[in-house]
Amino acid sequence: MSTTPGAKSRSTTPTVFEQQRAELVREIAVGMEQVLQNMNRLNRNLESIISVGNEFGSVEALWSRFENFMSRPAEEPEASDRRKEEGQAEGQSELPDEEMKNAEA
Repeated sequence: MSTTPGAKSRSTTPTVFEQQRAELVREIAVGMEQVLQNMNRLNRNLESIISVGNEFGSVEALWSRFENFMSRPAEEPEASDRRKEEGQAEGQSELPDEEMKNAEA
């Protein structure tokens, strides 16, 4: 196995291809670092948006209860009044049990 002087000098100095490849690898590494930084920034922004949204959870629940209350049909209070009247017609009183005992005594 003989080594030629040209082969030895080629191994110590990079070729044009190797220089371009090294430059492209460096650019790719810089680009990937920028992508990673931007993804971290996006993640922090999303976390802050989610935390702000979570602060409105109790307000949303309150408004939902209000909406459900307001969307009830107007007949419902009348139906509860009719049930009270039916209970009195059957001989039942609206007095609590303790007041009923005091009234019987």
